[in-house]
Formats: sequence, C-alpha cells, structure tokens
Amino acid sequence: MDDLSNTNDRQHADFLSLTEAATLRNGQFDIASLSEEERKKVQELAKQIEVKDSMSILQYGVGLQSEISRFSDTVLDHVRAKDSGEVGQALTELMLKVKEVDTDTLSGRRGGFLSKMPVLGSLVNSGKKLVAQYEKLGSQIETITRQLNKANAQLLKDISLLDTLYEKNREFVRQLDLYIAAGQLKLQELEREVLPELKRKAEASQDPADVQELNDMGQLINRLEKKIHDLILTRMVTIQSAPQIRLVQNNNQVLVEKIQSSILTTVPLWKNQLVIAIGLHRQKQALEVQKQVADTTNELLLKNSELLKMNAIGIAKENERGIVDISTLKKTQANLLETLEETLNIQRQGREKRRQAEAEIEKMQQELKDKLTMLALQRQNHY
Repeated sequence: MDDLSNTNDRQHADFLSLTEAATLRNGQFDIASLSEEERKKVQELAKQIEVKDSMSILQYGVGLQSEISRFSDTVLDHVRAKDSGEVGQALTELMLKVKEVDTDTLSGRRGGFLSKMPVLGSLVNSGKKLVAQYEKLGSQIETITRQLNKANAQLLKDISLLDTLYEKNREFVRQLDLYIAAGQLKLQELEREVLPELKRKAEASQDPADVQELNDMGQLINRLEKKIHDLILTRMVTIQSAPQIRLVQNNNQVLVEKIQSSILTTVPLWKNQLVIAIGLHRQKQALEVQKQVADTTNELLLKNSELLKMNAIGIAKENERGIVDISTLKKTQANLLETLEETLNIQRQGREKRRQAEAEIEKMQQELKDKLTMLALQRQNHY
C-alpha cells in the first residue's frame, strides 16, 4: 500500500513537472520564464515561419508531431505486447503446484502378523511416492520458475525502457513548448505589427491588391492560430501520456515484486517445508518399522515358547512310557494262548481224522483183497 502511494505521489509530481515546464496562462506562454538558450531557440523557430509562404504554416511543427505520433505508436505497441496475463497465469500455476503435495495422504495402514511385510512395503512405497511426487513437482516448478525469471528479466528491461520513454516524452513536451511559444511570438508580431500596417495601407490606397493582401494576412493568422492550437492539443496529449507510461511501469514493478516474492520466498519456503515433510515421513516410517519389528519379535517369542512347551510335555510323556505297554503285552499274551490252544485243537482234530482215514484205508484194502480172492476162485472153478 505504501509502495502504491509512493508511486502515485511520484506520478503526480511528474505530471506537475510536465505541466509546469513552461508557464501557460490563458493559452499564452510566458517567454520570460524560459532560459536564455530556450528563448533563442524560440526566436529562431519564429523566424522560420514565412508569412508569405502558405506551406510554411502548414508544415510548422509537423515534423515534431509526426515524431510524437511515432512515439505514441511505440508506447501503444509496448502496451499491447505486454501480456501480464501470462505472468499472472504462471504465478497461479506456481501456487497450484505448490498446493498439490498433500503429505497427509501418504500414511500407511498396519495389519496383522501375516501382513507385516506388505505394510513395510507400503511404507517404503509411500516414501518413494512422496519423493517421486516431489521430484515431478520440483521439475514443474523449476520450469515455471525459469519462465518467471525470464519474464522478470524482460519486465526489468521494460521498466528501464519505460524510463527512457518517459524522458523522451518530457523532451517532446519541452520541444512543443518551444514551438508553441515561437508560434505565439510570431502570431503576436503579425497581429500587433504586420496586420495593422497592412490595414492602414489598404485603407489609404483602396487598392484591391492591398485589400487582398490584408485578407490573406488575416487568413494566415487564422491558420497560424489553429496550428498553435493543434500544437497545444498535442502537448496535452503528450502530457497525458506521461502518467500512462508511469502506470504501465508501475504495473511492471508490481509484477516484478510478485515474481521476486514467489521466486525468492514462496518457492524456497515450499522446498524447505517439503524437505521437512519428507524427513518427518521418513521418521514415521522408521517408527513404524521399529514397532513392527518389536511386535514381530514378541509374537515369534510367544509362538516359540508355546511350541517348546508342547514339545517338552510330549517328550516327557513319551520318556516315561515303557517300551511296550502292559495292555499290549496282555493282548499279545491272550492272542498267543488262543493261538496255542487253537493249534492244539487243530492238531487233535488232524490226528483223529488221520486215524479214521487209516481205518477206512485198511477197510478198503481188505475189501479189495477179498474181491480179488473171490475172482481168482471163480476163474479156477470155471476151468
């Protein structure tokens, strides 16, 4: 606000210095207020106005007005070429990129024992994601910063150029003052000396040629008055260009301040805060890893102790058992006795069956013997 007020005060002082470059009262310059060198220049310009040459009046100050017109075109082209919107867009894009990093979304979620390694992986991945995001945005911000640096350098050149344009504008006002003062000096000479003399001459001679000369002088004075008026208007337009130049220059200075603030303050602050965020995130990762290592260690110790308990009890029980259980021996003994008894029964049955078979065989042998004897006797009897 103070800078803007100082700029406005400066523009106001510049405008006053321009409007008071030469004293103008009721459309007339006070030649006495001019320097000796300026008064000589005014007198030389006044002498260049040829009253008998109509083209002299028409061309009076035209060269200076043309130069001012070209100068105005230069200022206009500069204003048209000045696209502060690009700088504003770059600054806006810079702010949006700075706000893109959201470290709150990069925290991992912990799970059970079987998900320890995935969680550790997610923590590492989130850290990599944060660094990758920083590198990507850092590259984009560096690109925008280079654009802003380039724009800043151009704006600084423009500010210097506008100073030159402003001084050129002041010089035009000074030259216009001299041309206007010279024209008014010549006009006073014509109105106070030449015109009254021609009027007396025409009235005395009543010669139409003298009357025409008087009329021509009146027309010439009228054209000179109009030319001086045009130069006064040109002077006013030139004076009005001064605050316009300063306004454009002030806008450039505001943009330079914003760019410098962004480059020298916002970007470094963002980088510092992001570095701190990365450090804190890595601390959180380390804490999570330490916690999970401790949890995993405790769970492993607990599970190993439970397994050790089960194994020790089982081994103790097996160690106290005999090689063969009594129940097994009883069952084996019963099976053995049953087998022996069954075997004896089978043997007795076998012996009995063998005696019966032997008796049957003996019987069959006797029957066969008796039969053969009988057959032998029958054959003997037949013979």
